[in-house]
Amino acid sequence: MKRILIAALVASVPFAASAANGTFKDACSMKAEKTAKKSDLIAMARVKPEEAKKIAMDEVKGGKINKGGIETEDGCLLYSYHVADGSGQTEVFIDAGNGKVLGTEKEGKVRTALEKPVDKTKELAGRGKEELTGKPSTNQAMGK
Repeated sequence: MKRILIAALVASVPFAASAANGTFKDACSMKAEKTAKKSDLIAMARVKPEEAKKIAMDEVKGGKINKGGIETEDGCLLYSYHVADGSGQTEVFIDAGNGKVLGTEKEGKVRTALEKPVDKTKELAGRGKEELTGKPSTNQAMGK
């Protein structure tokens, strides 16, 4: 189990670095702290999750959302959705203040496959947190 966890963490570093490429900092309309609770982020957002999902689906025609939700990236409040298409998936970044697409990042089938163990590790961590605290997890990897 420790080996899987370590491998997943090591594999996640390039993904975290590539997503936080600094392109959002000056383009977003709303700022938020990285430590803010998910419920507070949703309350702050002018664009609601359902609307952001529709925008992501419009950006990647014929795709299906695998995961995503509201988050802070580079100090910006945004939605990030992974939309699967035939050749992998595209991560779509949507401004939570005005609904503008801030950018997209194409992920091929190999990268998509490499993210699966990371997502599984996050899911297990979320379930463990729920068991320990008795409160629902806000972990996006849990599909809630």
